[in-house]
Amino acid sequence: MAKKVLAKDQFVKLIVGAGQASPSPPVGPALGSKGVKSMDFCKEFNARTANFEPGTPIPAYITIRPDRSFAFELRTPTTSWLLLQASGVPPRKGRLRGAQNPGTEVIGSVTLKHVYEIAKIKQSELRLSGLSLQGLCKSVIAQAKSIGLKVVN
Repeated sequence: MAKKVLAKDQFVKLIVGAGQASPSPPVGPALGSKGVKSMDFCKEFNARTANFEPGTPIPAYITIRPDRSFAFELRTPTTSWLLLQASGVPPRKGRLRGAQNPGTEVIGSVTLKHVYEIAKIKQSELRLSGLSLQGLCKSVIAQAKSIGLKVVN
């Protein structure tokens, strides 16, 4: 007698611009291969990100259940994106990018006030709410250094 295997939830992680989800790549193929209607996800994602500035990259963590229903969690924009926005670094090749040699090359600077505000934004996320603001600030400063930004008073 064959044993019945229990189906498990599947997880998909996507970074999509706020209000810009469409069934085209990367959303369509990622969800279509799992059997989920990408149009349903796109409508719900665009509705939930309507209060963000259009184009802000929002990480979405999607849980796909065995019955092909889904739920997703939105997180705050990535720390590196927030830092590059705060520093005012112009896009290279159409994208915001950090330094090519972060240890030696400095592409811009951010103030401690920017670091504090970014840490407050990140602390609003449920998974980071238990961390102290000081610890988050240290993490943001380390991220700034790793992408070639100088932190000034």
